[in-house]
Amino acid sequence: MGRHAVRVAHPGVLIAVLAAAGISVSLMQTLMIPLIPELPTLLHTSPANASWAITVTLLTAAVTTPVFGRLGDMYGPKPMLIVCAATLTAGSLIAAMTTSLLPFIIGRGLQGFGIPIIPLAISVLRAAIPADRVGSAMGLISSSLGVGGALGLPLSAVIAQKTDWHVLFWGASALGMMAMLLFFFLVPNIPATSADPFDPLGFVLLTTGLVTLLLPITKGSTWGWTSSTTLSLFGVSVVVFAVFARWQFRTASPMVDLRTTLRRPVLTTNIAAILVCFSMFALSLVAPQLLELPKGTGYGLGQSMLQAGLWMAPGGLAMMVASPLAARVAGRRGAKFTLVCGAAIIAAAYLGALWGLGSPVAVMVVNIVISLGVGFAYSSLPALINAAVPISETAAANGINALARSLGTSISSAVIGVVLATMTITYAGHVMPSLQGLRIALLISAGVAALAAVIAMTLPAADAAAIEEWSSEELELEADPV
Repeated sequence: MGRHAVRVAHPGVLIAVLAAAGISVSLMQTLMIPLIPELPTLLHTSPANASWAITVTLLTAAVTTPVFGRLGDMYGPKPMLIVCAATLTAGSLIAAMTTSLLPFIIGRGLQGFGIPIIPLAISVLRAAIPADRVGSAMGLISSSLGVGGALGLPLSAVIAQKTDWHVLFWGASALGMMAMLLFFFLVPNIPATSADPFDPLGFVLLTTGLVTLLLPITKGSTWGWTSSTTLSLFGVSVVVFAVFARWQFRTASPMVDLRTTLRRPVLTTNIAAILVCFSMFALSLVAPQLLELPKGTGYGLGQSMLQAGLWMAPGGLAMMVASPLAARVAGRRGAKFTLVCGAAIIAAAYLGALWGLGSPVAVMVVNIVISLGVGFAYSSLPALINAAVPISETAAANGINALARSLGTSISSAVIGVVLATMTITYAGHVMPSLQGLRIALLISAGVAALAAVIAMTLPAADAAAIEEWSSEELELEADPV
């Protein structure tokens, strides 16, 4: 048995455990949505300060995802999975036991450590389950983020409305603890695939670059896109990433192997991931507002927050259904084909939505179709990444892909947020997004998804030399007994 190959008696159980963990992690992302309007009151602070409870999770997730992916390759994914689950649980407990801003922000920041679970889980699957099940299993894990996000909105809305808001975080603590125990007892010990030492300077540079990039993206609408703070942070980010890139090319054990990351298949897949996630997240900004706007506006559908969440929930189920279907299609036509199809489905659904969102049922149908497209696209991403990188970089490469997805949602939030905030009407003394603003947001999303499909079409056929190199490495590992 190779150092990367581990035989498990019940691969179905392992897949179920990792998929459930992925769904639980994604619940953390939607956990806060019902609370956002009430956060300033609940935390006794200003809206600007309360918004850090959202921003900090994004920042920690962005930083920890590539770092823990690299650590997973260096020390094995199981201990990193346990550390992530333990940190997420600690953060949830802190948030559950406070009504003060600072400890709540700390708790929310620690919850961001859950996101690296996805690339680490993909690394486990590549090493531990039969080859004929890897594609569908990775697709399921990859799609679990969207599934949990869709199902979590109505669930968290019910809990927030019917009980004390702290119950949300006690529940998150229980999920984190359960994931930690499942990882400990049911995930096999997979030996490290990389013997390179940790790169502390690369870690510092990567962290600084990501924070100075994502902060102005998420806070630009509050600070002003042309403010000195926003522009200065963007400038610092450019400089830091330039230094980071130079260091990664020079050091013998880089935090991110840019030679692999910049290979055409990997780079193209990550760009497509950013665009797909942009278009996916846009619907979560547009559809709930359309559902909840008053009917008196002439286009609002007058639904409650809970009703809106329930109308959106079937999208998560559609995404779960799409994953195994996409795996079968990919087995016959290739992962590139499923990525192109997924992005095209998303683009077509958004174009149809321009004239077809006149009822809650119509919104639900559009959400289901878009979720099917996202399921196809998400399922193809880990397969495309894994086909282009050696097994020694599986977790790290999928960590970068997960980071690309986070970047897509952040950019979507900024762009769609600006559109909806600037194109408004006043109704009953309240400022609301206009119908034209909602349509422009849909049109932008359709265009971004179409661009993702075009970029996916440019993915090259697998590089024979690279595949031979990766295969040779794996054969060497198999020849080297544990």
